[in-house]
Amino acid sequence: MKAVRFHEHGGRDVLRYEDAPDPVPGEGEVLVRVRACGLNHFDVDLRENVSRWPLPLPWTLGVEFAGEIAGVGPGVSSVSEGDRVWVLHELPCMECQYCLEGMDNLCENARMYSVQMPGGYAEYVIAPVEAVFPLADDTSFDSAAAGQIVFTTAWHMLVTRGKVRPGETVLISAAGSGVGHAAIQIAKYAGAKVITTAGSQHKLDAALADGADGVINYNEGGVTERAIELNDGKLVDLVIEHIGGEQFGQCINTLRKNGRLVTCGGHAGEVIEFDIVPLFRNEWQVIGSRVGTKPETRKVMELIGDGTFEPRIHAALPLSEAAEAMRIIEDREQFGKVIVKP
Repeated sequence: MKAVRFHEHGGRDVLRYEDAPDPVPGEGEVLVRVRACGLNHFDVDLRENVSRWPLPLPWTLGVEFAGEIAGVGPGVSSVSEGDRVWVLHELPCMECQYCLEGMDNLCENARMYSVQMPGGYAEYVIAPVEAVFPLADDTSFDSAAAGQIVFTTAWHMLVTRGKVRPGETVLISAAGSGVGHAAIQIAKYAGAKVITTAGSQHKLDAALADGADGVINYNEGGVTERAIELNDGKLVDLVIEHIGGEQFGQCINTLRKNGRLVTCGGHAGEVIEFDIVPLFRNEWQVIGSRVGTKPETRKVMELIGDGTFEPRIHAALPLSEAAEAMRIIEDREQFGKVIVKP
């Protein structure tokens, strides 16, 4: 089969579109023919080895993907060849303390595509049968591949960790990112007023089209002041922040007393200066978050399937052009997601 792999860590030039061994499903496994695979900035981190996950080389990236069952291993009877499926990006053990407490997204023994298992930058991928779920005929492979992680992450941030309520005002950073554009749709679904930031006008226009009530170009400065202005002179209730760097400080300063900030990333700066005095004086809550649980993922995929949420796909490129797909992400050109298609 054809796959995109890298034999050493580095820039986009290390990616090779090449022949790789055909995978064979074992006991309890299925073979998935990949029809679409979503890209994430995590892929870039793994390629550059800044995420500090040990990977056996050569390695195949691709955390989230969808396709068709192309073969089944011994003991599999719940799916058949030709079934349309999406594949759960991370497999919890369901036996550790966190899994038993309903927090399987914090599983101590989880296996993730791109990290512990070869990912979806390939024509075929092996999946445990418990990781594949039916994909409705009227849901595209592209939407399934583009929506799983970012909508689940945004749902977990807003609903589970941030406890968003109808009528609240939410400030969402980086509207053009996968998580940002998903968070806009989810916050509106929850009945919140949405203010969002982005670094270019075309992303701000797209955010307004997706339902944002107000937009701010963070490259023009004054994020805090503009957010208050757009919220009728009031501070906001909840911040969804996933940029880091100086934007973290600007966003947290928009919070009302007892407001909440939920963060899941920091590609613009993971280590920041932080004044703790306003934190305790205002009783702000700073809440960490990662991708959601297995039940949250299934809920989100159902809402994508019925059209409630719509993943925005900036570009869909052939698998052979995975390096160009990564360039789009690294240059922050996209609104929504970039996918590759074998």
